Amino acid sequence: MDAPVPALGEVPEDPFALHNAASAVLDVHGRVVGWSKRAQALLGYPPQEALGRAAVDFLVDARDLEGVQDAVAACVHDQGWYGVLPILHRSGRRVELGFRARTVTRAGSGHEWFLVAAPAEEVVQWETDRSVLDGLFRRSPIGLSVHAPDLSILRVNRAVARFAQLPAAEVRGRRTGDFLIGPDVETIETRLRRVLETGEPLIFTEQPCRLRHDPGHERVVSVSAFRMEDPSGGILGVTQLVEDVTDRYRARRRLALLNRASARIGTTLDLGQTTRELAGIAVPDLADAVSVDLLEPVADGEERAEGPAAEAVGLVRRMAVHSVMARALEVMYPAGEVFLFDPRTPQARCLAERQPILEPVLQSSPGWYFQDRERAERALSLGAHSLIVVPLTARGVLLGLLSLWRAKRPEPFEEDDLTLAEEFASRAAVCIDNARRYTEQHRAALTLQRSLLPRELPEHSAVEVAHHYLPADPATGVGGDWFDVIPLSGARVALVVGDVVGHGLHAAATMGRLRTAVHTLANLDYAPDEVLSHLDDLVSRLADEQEPADGGRQIVGATCLYAVYDPTTRRCTLARAGHLPPAVVTPDGRVSLPDLPAGPPLGLGGLPFEAAELELAEGSLLALYTDGLVEARGRDLDEGLERLREALSRPGRSLEDTCTAVQDALLPERPRDDVALLLARTRVLAPERVASWELPAKPTTAARARELTMATLTKWGLEEMGFTAELVVSELVTNAYRYGGGASVTLRLIRDRSLIFEVSDSSSTAPHLRRARTTDEGGRGLFLVAQLTERWGTRYTRDSKTVWTELPLPTTPGQTPRLP
Repeated sequence: MDAPVPALGEVPEDPFALHNAASAVLDVHGRVVGWSKRAQALLGYPPQEALGRAAVDFLVDARDLEGVQDAVAACVHDQGWYGVLPILHRSGRRVELGFRARTVTRAGSGHEWFLVAAPAEEVVQWETDRSVLDGLFRRSPIGLSVHAPDLSILRVNRAVARFAQLPAAEVRGRRTGDFLIGPDVETIETRLRRVLETGEPLIFTEQPCRLRHDPGHERVVSVSAFRMEDPSGGILGVTQLVEDVTDRYRARRRLALLNRASARIGTTLDLGQTTRELAGIAVPDLADAVSVDLLEPVADGEERAEGPAAEAVGLVRRMAVHSVMARALEVMYPAGEVFLFDPRTPQARCLAERQPILEPVLQSSPGWYFQDRERAERALSLGAHSLIVVPLTARGVLLGLLSLWRAKRPEPFEEDDLTLAEEFASRAAVCIDNARRYTEQHRAALTLQRSLLPRELPEHSAVEVAHHYLPADPATGVGGDWFDVIPLSGARVALVVGDVVGHGLHAAATMGRLRTAVHTLANLDYAPDEVLSHLDDLVSRLADEQEPADGGRQIVGATCLYAVYDPTTRRCTLARAGHLPPAVVTPDGRVSLPDLPAGPPLGLGGLPFEAAELELAEGSLLALYTDGLVEARGRDLDEGLERLREALSRPGRSLEDTCTAVQDALLPERPRDDVALLLARTRVLAPERVASWELPAKPTTAARARELTMATLTKWGLEEMGFTAELVVSELVTNAYRYGGGASVTLRLIRDRSLIFEVSDSSSTAPHLRRARTTDEGGRGLFLVAQLTERWGTRYTRDSKTVWTELPLPTTPGQTPRLP
């Protein structure tokens, strides 16, 4: 039985498709003898007005007659014609149509002309689409192959034909496996079947492949594929686009390898770990096996040998080996073994000449046999075929060498591989030299420094900040100076700079304890002078704890400047303990050093500290610094402060640029003291983002507070927070009325990065969170507040206290609060 003929649908975009095109028939005299409904739709003539008339009489404008006659002549000559002609619409306007004309023969009536027409712009677009398709098959540099549902090849373009090294016509009917090697074929066909089954396209998927005519050379191709369907949804096959991205893939792989080398080599200052990291980086991305050998003095962590005589000894210690093949480790010298390279080996040449060696084909380079013939023969039996040897040099001194082997991968090493090996070997050599030079104390100091100083300062709406920190001892990387930016309640922020007497680990340890204490005191919302008083007590206790070997009292001292800035009032409260005053820069660039009460250094004990208050214009700059910035050998303090004024007096620069300018103007190449610089540019919280009311302390105040809160939230576009906000405000105001004892209660709302509620009264009694018993009628208010808010707390002034809470603002898309 014959197979059923498949039904094919027309492409809707084809302008000459049955339902898109107009059709007409002209007899041998040019009279219209056939007229379709689509012709009527395009030109406006019903059949009764068109049939029997000469087409030239009503469809051709006199201005277009010559062009029409030329088309008719060509049609007669070629038995057909294809092109665009202007035609008159029944309304009198000209319509450009694309035509296909063909000669047909009718029994007994001679020749007739069958015309099919469509709007010219649709025909031009269709021809453009066809030219694109033609370009894909004839001129595209990206490979294109069309597969039947059984994945046999229906057609390929010239790029794929060149890839397969066959004429395009000879590829038809074959399969992918006729050109590629086994595993690659299975991968590609599995993905194409998935596209056929699901209809989900494959987009820029990279995979390796090897051609049958060149199996030793691995390529990487980027494959995209999509399912082909006819207009009725029938599956016709799958088309894939193939691009050879081998060079791009290798470049990306090299860059990624270098990035990984930078990140993973030298993570510790342990010599063995660093060499193992180097070996681990090279395998498997670059080599199948690798060994790292260091000169014996370097491996022992001693001072590096100077001069060629010392290096000519050539004793090396194997520090690390790594391979993708377990049996390769049996052939290589193990880690820890000390040996001497034979002068005829590539490794010995590399050490002697300090130049990299590339041996793409080991069998044609017999020198490496002389080291250990038995091991060499076993390596060849495992497939070793290519070698790179790179010297490890840092700061002009030879440290050892890196050997890379290929055995599993068939491609030999190339010049690009050698360049890559040199690049990450040079980076690794610096890390190896650092690991050899630095002591365990230096490593501990580096870890301490990272843990004690803030890695990133928090973003805050009150200030924009930038900082610079430079220890006096770059080898340890730590010192006694510190800085901090601490968010406080009520959208305020604390700015801190301090300086512990001395340098190095002891000063850094003390600094860390003080910094932790400052954070604790700041979270308790102590005033600046109270913070310094508590720090003074702490430093005194630290001095008593740290007993030196001779039994005397350890000298522990520090200075500190603590400032609190409120963006709602533009007021900054500062107190200092033996520290230099801050520099204040107005928005127009005028610099001043406020005359603040000096206060004694921390640790003297028993002396008071005083705070001062400044009102700062929006955009003012506060510069907090330690004495290492302005004091230097051969320069007195006044000269240093004057240089600081000059460096800060240029408005319009970014904070980072200002930091750099201060550093360039004041710091020598190697400062003798630790340096910390903290710059803060003030911001102001707009008045429309703060709402405050003073309410009478009476039973109805809570209801009034809820009304005011809800009205304000509605104004701010935060209606969805109303229920929680009303509950929190009601509890806080009720507590203030019941226990505050004053005549009034102050309610303040602040819309910052969170929604802040503050209730103030004249009482100094601290609210306490407690768990109410089931029989208690009250005592649950603060518990509810703590559960509903992100944070809450209490701060005190001389004559009042404030209970504050913070609620997170909504972040759901479509719920962004609007500004008033």
